[in-house]
Order: sequence, then C-alpha cells, then structure tokens
Amino acid sequence: MRLTRRTGLQLAAALMGSAVIPLIATGPARAQDVTPQPGPFSHPVEGGAVVIHPVDHASMALETPGGVILVDPVGGAAAYADLPAPDLILITHEHGDHYDQATLDALPAVRIIANPAVAAMLPAAMAERTTIMANGDAGEVLGMTIEAIPAYNITPERAEYHPQGRDNGYILTIGGQRFLIAGDTEDTPELRALTDIHVAFLPMNLPYTMTVDQAAAAVTAFAPDVVYPYHFRDSDMQAFAQAVAEGGSGAQVIVADWYANGAA
Repeated sequence: MRLTRRTGLQLAAALMGSAVIPLIATGPARAQDVTPQPGPFSHPVEGGAVVIHPVDHASMALETPGGVILVDPVGGAAAYADLPAPDLILITHEHGDHYDQATLDALPAVRIIANPAVAAMLPAAMAERTTIMANGDAGEVLGMTIEAIPAYNITPERAEYHPQGRDNGYILTIGGQRFLIAGDTEDTPELRALTDIHVAFLPMNLPYTMTVDQAAAAVTAFAPDVVYPYHFRDSDMQAFAQAVAEGGSGAQVIVADWYANGAA
C-alpha cells in the first residue's frame, strides 16, 4: 500500500471531481421514510457495486469490486458469520464500540488500516499487518483510494471524547464514487468542506458525537447524494430526515437497522 501525507489544500482538491451515479438500493426510496431497513444496500460503481451490510451500531461490511472491507468490527466472530470473508479491516479509533481486540482476534488475519493510537494498542503479530494512517494520509488498496480525514469534537465539553488529531474518518474512492465513513465526529470545518461525496455515514448521539441538528447542518454543507445515519442509538431519525429535507441539499436519507440484534 502506498501512503502519502497531503496538505489540507491537496486533500480538498483530491476530493473533487467524481461523477454521481444514481442510487440503486434495497432500502427506502423516499428520504422521509425513516423505518429502519435491514439491508443490504447496493450502490452501483464502475466495475460493479458497493454492497453495504449494517452490522452493529458503527460496524459494517462493504462488498466492493476489489474485496470485502469490515469497518470498526465488534461483536465477535458470530456477528460476521453470514457475511463474506474480509480482505481488509478499517478501524477509526480506540473506543470499545469501534475497536474490539477479541473480535479482531476471531477474524481472518487480513490487512488492517488503523489510526496511530489503535495501531499502538495491537499485539505485535497483528501490528505487522497493520498500516498506520493519520489525518491527511492517503493510499491505495484493493483497487481503491483511501484517505484518512479528521474526526473530532468541537464542542468544548465533548472534547475529551475525541480530541483533535487522534481519530480518523475515511473516504473510500471506489469505482469513481466517494464513500465517507465519518467516524466519531462533530460537524467540523473539515467535514463541512468536503465535496463530491456520493454516500456518507454520519454519527449522531450525545454526548459523544453530533446532535441531530448538527448532523443535518453538516449534510446541508457538504451535500452528499445519500446519507446513512449510524451510531445514532435512540436519536430522532424523523427529525433528522426532516431537517435534511429542509436544508435543501437533496440528500437521500436511508435509515438502516443498526440495532437489529439489540446493540448497545
């Protein structure tokens, strides 16, 4: 995997210019329908599709033309028993609903990409197959480009949860489309400045990430084609969908069933 460190201007430039392909999904067709859908959800890209499998709270599996990616896997091997075997694991940060060593131990020994703090916590054998990405890094893997972007709290009383500079979000460019996995973040300037995002996964629960209104304001600012709220627990999805609609971005809201198995 080739990694480069980019300046903020270079990273912003890299996020521009991708064409938008209309959504084909097994989920709801209307942005205001917030009934949780089990998925999977399919988004066409050049060379095939990206198929999204919601797993648990902030965990998901992505089937891509280049391979299968697990994002922040937790819940043990049983949570992934009915899914395709992974080719890559992405970890955003160290909190237990994103990084679970027991689950990693139970999964196949594939390549891992993690932020520096998590990489330092991994056992030696696992660290050997881990690529460290910090905010601003970019690289290529499984035929896609991956960029690590900042994920942090901007509200002073929440800063202890996700300090600036430690945790990652990721942008995956797959078949000409950009998929944002925001990680645990608020509506930071870096998030608001993104462009040409096809699918965005945004968190919204207190006190750790965004309020519903913050998340909707971020959607209005960077205008993804499709937004999946995740990491939302008991947040009001109807209020979020309504705020997104009123914001005028045109983003389609899809509420996946992240809590089908009673996840915390």
